[in-house]
Amino acid sequence: MFRFTTAGESHGPALLAIVEGVPAGLEIDGEQIDAELRRRQGGYGRGGRMRIESDRAEILSGVRHGQALGSPITLQVRNRDWENWTVAMSAAPLDSPADDETLRRVFFPRPGHADLVGILKYDRHDARDILERASARETTSRVAAGAVAKQLLRAVGIEIGSHVVMLGGIEAKLPDELPADLNAAVEPSPVRTLDPDAEERMIDAIDEAKKNGDTLGGVFEVVVSGVPIGLGSHVSWDRKLDGRLAGALMSIQAIKGVEIGMGFEAGARPGSRVHDSIVAGEHGYGRSANAAGGLEGGITTGLPIVLRAVMKPISTLMQPLPTVDLRTGERGDAVRERSDVCALPAAGVVGEAMVAIVLAEAVLEKFGGDSITELRRNIDGYLAQIAGRQFLPAR
Repeated sequence: MFRFTTAGESHGPALLAIVEGVPAGLEIDGEQIDAELRRRQGGYGRGGRMRIESDRAEILSGVRHGQALGSPITLQVRNRDWENWTVAMSAAPLDSPADDETLRRVFFPRPGHADLVGILKYDRHDARDILERASARETTSRVAAGAVAKQLLRAVGIEIGSHVVMLGGIEAKLPDELPADLNAAVEPSPVRTLDPDAEERMIDAIDEAKKNGDTLGGVFEVVVSGVPIGLGSHVSWDRKLDGRLAGALMSIQAIKGVEIGMGFEAGARPGSRVHDSIVAGEHGYGRSANAAGGLEGGITTGLPIVLRAVMKPISTLMQPLPTVDLRTGERGDAVRERSDVCALPAAGVVGEAMVAIVLAEAVLEKFGGDSITELRRNIDGYLAQIAGRQFLPAR
């Protein structure tokens, strides 16, 4: 089983990711992990934290001479700003009392953030105890783990990309066919969109929001190619791949909705304009279109997986919303932590990572294999079996 866990706080010494289930012999390229971390830090509208941090992953275990050993892979990303937080985020008890400013205590929770619900749930009095882990800085660990998952998927012919389709209400006009290398096509864009005209208007909207002390969200799309038929299952709710993918995307900070393929639009159409007709072709069974987004009944169809996620505007505003003082209950303004105006382009990169992790798990679940050689052999055998089923009568 491919699985991962993360640890660390936004302003602690480091962030960690532990990845288990990587087949032995898989080539692990640290530069590719760092490249994914750089992508997560990019995009127009990012804040001052991105100028401080320059994320790099240290591989602490599970890899020898560039190959996975089959044991857990541990990745560490150090927080360069830690030197300014050694007292405020000290793990050890303080030798002497310190004031609220030195300890960076937070008593004015932000609407839309985990601040208030967190302190009530965990019986804390300083929202710093909550916001450090709730911060989207945690997605650094996810992207590092997802970069390992991407390398596993790439080894079996599966590629993942993303792009922004709407930002701040400005929709991108999409081509009839997406570029084969989606990420290469969108990376030159500061907002990671395929529409140059929409790009200009999106940048203007971000500038306007910044001037007004506001924030913006939007929608990104993740596209996965090279996926074989048969990942996932229909037999139990928790094995349905569409549910697992949707849950993974919804777990990303600030994501409030997910759709697959045609998504919510399908609810406004009759069935005759929703479902993909099944056709017979030279290479076997196929579909007339991909409105289903590559998934039917919780199982992959062999067509590209297409997922969209909506990100709400970031909850830290430079013109803060009203809140209450946790100490007195009196009205006040929400805390202003260093933050972004818009992190949607980076959210697409995080979305890729979470999709990669779920698909890596699904690939190993379906095909098994303690080594990359065994995994490839199992996949080849399955694909040969599928090819042999084409147009044969039922037994």
